[in-house]
Amino acid sequence: MGVALRDARRSVTSWCRRHTIGGDGAVAAVRRGQRQGEPGTLSREQELELIDTLRGVHPDEFGLDEELWTRQSLHILIERHFGLKLDAGVVGTYLRAWGLGPREPRERACGLCVGAVERWVRGEYPTITRAAQEHLAEVYWIGRFRLRGTMPAADVISAVSSRGRVRFMVNTPSMDPSPYRDFVLRLSGAEQRTVHLIVDGSWARNEWPRRLPRRIVPHPLPSCGRAQAA
Repeated sequence: MGVALRDARRSVTSWCRRHTIGGDGAVAAVRRGQRQGEPGTLSREQELELIDTLRGVHPDEFGLDEELWTRQSLHILIERHFGLKLDAGVVGTYLRAWGLGPREPRERACGLCVGAVERWVRGEYPTITRAAQEHLAEVYWIGRFRLRGTMPAADVISAVSSRGRVRFMVNTPSMDPSPYRDFVLRLSGAEQRTVHLIVDGSWARNEWPRRLPRRIVPHPLPSCGRAQAA
């Protein structure tokens, strides 16, 4: 009976993790039905090349005044790399297709955890936002997901501020936790700002970076995947 219960828990955890980590990211050209060469857009080949260019690097390595990728820095990179002046709204369309953008809290939970997340938002989130306001800190909703349509696969780490600003990095899948640590440190910036991070269920507890500075305050959302991985 004990073995069966453990197997059932593993199955639930696996389903929860697949649902959360899988996300909704896909190469935009795939969503457009692979139409290429449209005026004012990237071709499929250019989009895949752009994603490869972003892997494991940050805007400051291109001389841009950003520590993490944003819509603005991506807009500049596209112009420099491809010689294309895309409309800012088009760049935003690519980001949304990749799965980057504001999401409702229930969208950051697997189907088994929606109720717990909604209760957490009603009970805990107001306290976090008040503390952030008192310390002039920023609140980010942070998670990761797999971007479909690329080879090799690409993992995207993203943070969306309470004001809706998106910051992200693209990485090749790896067991190395250092990119996640680098990401959250860069969120704090050179000014070492205090940041509160609402961490969704795409991270198990044992995967989250350890020994972070006190100015980085994580707040994990309820997650059956996280609970079982503890």
